[in-house]
Amino acid sequence: MESTKVGVVNRVYSVSGPVVAVKGTGVSIGEVVYVGEEGLIGEVVRVAGNTFTVQVYESTSGLRPGEPVYTTGKLLTAELGPGLMGEIFDGVQRPLEEVLKLTGSFVRRGARVNALDRYKKWSFTPSVKPGEKVEEGDVVGTVPETRLITHKVLVPPGVRGVLKEIYEGDFTVKDTIGVVETPDGQKIELKLMHEWPVRTPRPYKERLSSEVPLITGQRVIDTFFPVAKGGAACIPGGFGTGKTVTLHKVSMYSLSDIVIYIGCGERGNEIAELLKEFPALRDPKTGYPIMERSIVIANTSNMPVSAREASIYMGLTMAEYYRDMGYDVTLIADSTSRWAEAIREISGRLGEIPSERGFPAYLPDRLAEFYERAGRVKCLGRPDREGAVTALGAVSPPGGDFTEPVTTHTLRFVGTMWALDTDLAYRRHFPAINWLKSFSQYAEIVEKWWMKETGPDFPKYRKKALRLLATASEIEAIASIVGESALPDDQRLILLAAEILREGFLRQVALEGEDVFCPPRKQYLMLKMMLDFFDWAYYLVSNRVPVEEIADIPEISEMIRVKEDERGIKAVEELYERVKSRMEALANKYDLTLAR
Repeated sequence: MESTKVGVVNRVYSVSGPVVAVKGTGVSIGEVVYVGEEGLIGEVVRVAGNTFTVQVYESTSGLRPGEPVYTTGKLLTAELGPGLMGEIFDGVQRPLEEVLKLTGSFVRRGARVNALDRYKKWSFTPSVKPGEKVEEGDVVGTVPETRLITHKVLVPPGVRGVLKEIYEGDFTVKDTIGVVETPDGQKIELKLMHEWPVRTPRPYKERLSSEVPLITGQRVIDTFFPVAKGGAACIPGGFGTGKTVTLHKVSMYSLSDIVIYIGCGERGNEIAELLKEFPALRDPKTGYPIMERSIVIANTSNMPVSAREASIYMGLTMAEYYRDMGYDVTLIADSTSRWAEAIREISGRLGEIPSERGFPAYLPDRLAEFYERAGRVKCLGRPDREGAVTALGAVSPPGGDFTEPVTTHTLRFVGTMWALDTDLAYRRHFPAINWLKSFSQYAEIVEKWWMKETGPDFPKYRKKALRLLATASEIEAIASIVGESALPDDQRLILLAAEILREGFLRQVALEGEDVFCPPRKQYLMLKMMLDFFDWAYYLVSNRVPVEEIADIPEISEMIRVKEDERGIKAVEELYERVKSRMEALANKYDLTLAR
């Protein structure tokens, strides 16, 4: 990590955990400073008279009053350029593999490593010629960053003019690849990398509506509670309900160009599991490792708490950078509750007046800053490009209490909630997303896509399934009192159909096999089969056919297990025909005609 020390700004005079008070002037809010003899990385969060306050992103254990503080004159920035993809960073963008080489298995305080390798050379192919006018966001050339991602080298924001020189060949990220002469005659060198302050959203031309769903392969999400590309979703749930596993699977299998996973305050073994699984996974289109289109920010629970706060913004900035190239990026923050806890701790040590449950009054503003940087946009520059950042945030409410501040404020800024249910998790029903508590404001927006890709009657089946599940929940409450055998046949049939939906459609294997990822067409055919079965059965029951006779047909257990059949869509289509034939046979037995 390169530094530009300006000089000693007086001395540390008090230390309170990650918050350090310093006597001195000549700094600004957000400026990066190096604290103490070891040069701990910190950021100025308060300036008052001849003192300022720093939140330090490393452990301050052993830091003493009187130690020096160095200014840099720079805000907290992210290094943006080829070399990010496939890397694992900490919360302040130190590549952990390089830190391992430098300090060993434990991160030494004050370790300073550049985010991007200064010696590796990249093959740059220009796409513009000298004499052309360029403006901010223009693509001036490309670099093959990985086998899955072509890195588009952009004119940095704020730069425009006439391209005087452009070179082709192999360059490091600090080499000059071109020169732009601005309208006022200033000559600006273009490089493969540039820096951007992480707390400032990157600019774009226009925000666009989000009409295409982010396909995750999880049926309960894609069919019932979708999130659009460029949208925002949260997944609240108590301990053990499967937040992290669900988000792991979304990051591994979602149909997006790039995935950025922020492990913010989560247990180290969960991040280790992610890093073990990721390299083994293959991109379904190319067969190359998914890690070649992924970035991981590992800021685990045993790392300094204040660095969690920075890690979210670091991930967002990298996501916006690839969005500006025209890619669809999925950003996963696990979890925003741990991030909010870091904000609460810093606020408390600064002596700010607490609000709900000790959180500062500006907690909603910070959450809004995060989720509102998601979106689908028309990018700056030429050629015309559209890109999207989809933000998914886990929330860990204490005791599964959805009325606590982080959850309630988060719901104000997201369009989808996947509410995890402790009871479902205890019954080993995963994903444990409660279909009665969850919601999606994108469901109707993405219906056109589903109708085009699957069938024109998809919205009808989706709404019918949700109504059926809600009705079954009401009937179950009655059955728990009077017993299921006391219910009329039509209500018993509703319970049977809801059980098929729950076990055969909503429940999904997360570890391996055919059911890890369910494509949209298969989701539609499975839903159609189960609901058409219900319609046929309801007609028969209404015409005095005993519900027991319907419940005994062997195809019911097949409908529950067909999701695991390796033949995929073909198996569902064949089973659909067998179910229809079986119901027609029942109808003929009672001299009835089954409606087609």
